Amino acid sequence: MTLSQSFKKIICDSTFSVSHILQALNELTQLVYLQNADAPVIAFLPERYQVFQKNQHFFFQRTQDFCYIRDDEEIDISSNIQPSSEQKEASFSGGLIGFVSYDYAAQQHVPVQIKPQPSLFLGLYSSYLQWTDAGWLFCSSDSQAEHIYRKIESYLFQPSALSHPFQLASICQARWTKTEYKQAFQQVQEYIKAGDCYQINLTQEFTAKAHGRLLSAVEAFWQLTDAPYSGYLRIDDFELLSCSPELFIDFQAHRKIITKPIKGTMPRYADPVLDEQSKQRLMASEKDQAENVMIVDLLRNDLSVYAETGSVKTPKLFNIESFNQVHHMVSEVEATLKAEVHPFHVLLSALPGGSITGAPKIRAMQIIEELEGAPRGAYCGSMGYFNFDGTGSWNILIRSIQKFQDEVSLWAGGGITIASECEAEYQECFDKVSALLNLLNTFVQTDTE
Repeated sequence: MTLSQSFKKIICDSTFSVSHILQALNELTQLVYLQNADAPVIAFLPERYQVFQKNQHFFFQRTQDFCYIRDDEEIDISSNIQPSSEQKEASFSGGLIGFVSYDYAAQQHVPVQIKPQPSLFLGLYSSYLQWTDAGWLFCSSDSQAEHIYRKIESYLFQPSALSHPFQLASICQARWTKTEYKQAFQQVQEYIKAGDCYQINLTQEFTAKAHGRLLSAVEAFWQLTDAPYSGYLRIDDFELLSCSPELFIDFQAHRKIITKPIKGTMPRYADPVLDEQSKQRLMASEKDQAENVMIVDLLRNDLSVYAETGSVKTPKLFNIESFNQVHHMVSEVEATLKAEVHPFHVLLSALPGGSITGAPKIRAMQIIEELEGAPRGAYCGSMGYFNFDGTGSWNILIRSIQKFQDEVSLWAGGGITIASECEAEYQECFDKVSALLNLLNTFVQTDTE
């Protein structure tokens, strides 16, 4: 069935929240949601998918009765994406959705530890819900579209309470002490002085034991952050919750691509005078401008390999964008891809993003692997989609929570340069993550059973 033959029908009204729908569909693994900058989509029942876990790719095919079996034919799902000159949709319209972890992306370049959880997931989705003013529109180009519609409808209009709501066994707290952070910071400074690097994105992990589905808590996190690149994905006993404000790459019509690196952060304040002062400090910060331009240059270099000569431009530099908890310094780089270049290859080659590694990128990743002491997992990877025509959008997975079995983790960090001060950088970690961390810790189990 082609997209022009697709089955479309309003399935529920717009009062159904994302979290309500996700909880109603919670039995469906490979369930995924993307906020996608105010073009929300909820996708389910992929025709096929692939997972990379424990250093091995696994391929699965959906059966007629909506189960999944291992597929002996190892087909790279990205091969289903065929760039077209007849690009029409500006949001998801059927294609590939998934995530690429930092670990998976970094191992292309340097040896790294990898978490035992899924490191990559790519699903081929032709059935999804799209938010419209009239309500949630069911769209499908699947051969079983009407059957899938009835299945999803039956889930939506039955009680959807999760049998195992999310709870922490103890508070989520930093794996590093402040002294350990300081030691890592000083080592970065030594590498910079020695000429190994100009900037390192040093991050630290906050961890806890947890029970139940993270899904039961997602609405609270999205309301707190109101982030344009939020998302959720579940694969068996792995859940990924994105509250990310950062776009990695938009793949637009006519082979145009845009990346918007974030580098430079100041906290928000309830007092409008203090808040404006914080914003002005960021605007005037030569240190943050220097960090930002390093990453802009790195991304310009990364993209130039695949771009038409002379098409790489920087239309915006040092813009200030304000989010619920912080002000960020954001720049923009655009380019036009060469006709023969496949967009998925560009995505994989450009990951991990320069804003969350440092410069030069290869040496930065080696230093990160040496100093951070644990694999990042999905954090600082990317989550997003490609339409069948090659258009799409992928974020940077910052402000994100990952849960695998009974382990939950949250990360935060920032770019370290020769001009950085340890106290300020340590505080920046908490400026970025404290609201999320405080909310997360409200889910600590209180009963004594």
